[in-house]
Amino acid sequence: MGAGRANETQTAEFMTSLRSPVNWAVLGLVIQRGSYGYELVQRFERTYPQTLALSSRSLIYTALDNLARHGLIEHAQGEREHDPVRQPKLSYRATEQGICTYERWLASQVSEDPRRSHLIAQHFASLSPKQAQRVLDRCADLSLEAAGSLSAEEDPQRREGLAQRLAAEEARLRAGAILSWIEYARTQLCAGTGRRER
Repeated sequence: MGAGRANETQTAEFMTSLRSPVNWAVLGLVIQRGSYGYELVQRFERTYPQTLALSSRSLIYTALDNLARHGLIEHAQGEREHDPVRQPKLSYRATEQGICTYERWLASQVSEDPRRSHLIAQHFASLSPKQAQRVLDRCADLSLEAAGSLSAEEDPQRREGLAQRLAAEEARLRAGAILSWIEYARTQLCAGTGRRER
């Protein structure tokens, strides 16, 4: 159990080092489909026009360098696009570590901030149905764990102070809402599996 907690702590620290939402968005795009830098810039601008504004297109290249340095993406060997006039374009693809890290990060985001729901939906669209199901399973585990810790505590109505009661009720309702959303997402994934197989 100690090793598991140490691993969770390492993962949390690692994910914090990639805190920029641009890093995670670029990783999602590479998971969705391997690409070269300029194509990723174009896909990023089409996918996140109102949720993630770029101050400079160079942020995409900085994100690619960060992701490669952390072993989340790699250069796709033998997959350079050749143009007789220009330098060959280097293509990137996600590593297994990159996919697993992305799934863990995405699961942690679901319960973070309800205002991110549109952005989260776009990230889910980067995953195959099988990958998305794994993330949903992780989200359900986290929500049930949170709900279990609430029920193990004293009855919220007996707590002293309005703030404590309101916070406990908000946490209980949020856990229920997340579980309802997870069930909805699962039905949508099942309905759309025939249209989008990987």
